[in-house]
Amino acid sequence: MIRRLLDPLRLPYRFREIRRRHGTRPFRILDIGAGNHSASVTKHWFPACHYAGVDRDRNYHNDERDFAAMDEFFELDLTQLEFDGIPDASYDVVLLAHVIEHLANGDAVLRGLVPKLKRGGCMYVEFPGPQSLRLPSKKGTLNFHDDTTHVRVFSAAEVAGILVGSGLRVLRARTRRDPRGILLLQVYALRAKQKYGFVPGGVFWDLFGFADEVIADRP
Repeated sequence: MIRRLLDPLRLPYRFREIRRRHGTRPFRILDIGAGNHSASVTKHWFPACHYAGVDRDRNYHNDERDFAAMDEFFELDLTQLEFDGIPDASYDVVLLAHVIEHLANGDAVLRGLVPKLKRGGCMYVEFPGPQSLRLPSKKGTLNFHDDTTHVRVFSAAEVAGILVGSGLRVLRARTRRDPRGILLLQVYALRAKQKYGFVPGGVFWDLFGFADEVIADRP
């Protein structure tokens, strides 16, 4: 009972717009970057959704539970821009959370994925913003360069321009600052310390404005 009551506080930030739009109703989501148990996490919050994952390696921090949660999986290298195998106009949500900063041609990847969105569907893109270049270095990534796989810095304005140029309507383009993440920072820090033995940089993302977010839809 207590766990159910606390669930709204535990909802990952990237899912909030999805929850607002779809609630617990069925919808189709295309999750770009489907590692780190993303399929299981998504199905936990949206058990009625149709989950389609995209990643270069389906085994990246995934297990049998994650594979069982996947309704579709497209194993491909995003940088090759070969998206024909993903059906056009088929998904209510296209989600890219901390993906494009790992791609030298992330702008072209965004343009290539827009056609996969249904009319009325939304695209959520989150990534380290230019301000992350000025933040202190910390284990678990607080400065952009803490992650050696980061190759390109995008801004909210740049990503918004790409999506508008691809026919979408931008609803929000800004630095991500979750009041919950700031208010409960000490709680998250304590939990992380207990789990990992240190407090990772991600705990401080909302306080310092590490990430930018862009939400757009297809009118």
